[in-house]
Amino acid sequence: MTTHAVHTAAPATALRTTATKALPLQDTIVTSATGRRTLALLRLATGFIFLWAFLDKTFGLGFSTPVERAWINGGTPAQGFLMSEGVTGPLQPFFQGIATPLVDWLFMAGMLGIGLAVMLGVGLRIAAVSGTALMLLMYLAEWPFAAGAGSTNPLVDYHIVYALALIVVAVLAAGDTWGLGAKWRALPLVQRNHWLA
Repeated sequence: MTTHAVHTAAPATALRTTATKALPLQDTIVTSATGRRTLALLRLATGFIFLWAFLDKTFGLGFSTPVERAWINGGTPAQGFLMSEGVTGPLQPFFQGIATPLVDWLFMAGMLGIGLAVMLGVGLRIAAVSGTALMLLMYLAEWPFAAGAGSTNPLVDYHIVYALALIVVAVLAAGDTWGLGAKWRALPLVQRNHWLA
């Protein structure tokens, strides 16, 4: 009878332990301080790429967006890209078909959200998934597989590198060093919903 009680209690304890298991901190994944700092630099640089794109397209800082085509001056950041001659290949009709004001808002919200999350070191899993999806869509829109498409490499271009950087910083909890990742993951909401980490 005692043996039976032990067997029934053990699975319940195991379930409670699994359900409340804390997310690992970066120093348990990356044991070198130099490695953690290097990943923090990668995280900050990658986040700034997205944040800068948002700022430049919003205010027309003159780097890729002139002031007269700024979002605040009536410019259409996503539509402008999707309707440009840079969008080529067999998926061109699809991408040009989704060129709407709603896509402008979604694109800009994505750039801002990904940029801030990655720079702050919070919500890196969501930022990695959404940023990777965005980069893959942009990669396919530019269709680098055709000769003369403007890409120097038909398989791995900057879209793929940015997506991989997002994945690396999320998997290695790079938000803990010079970021708010550890505090974010300690929040009860994030502890209950690990996908928010």
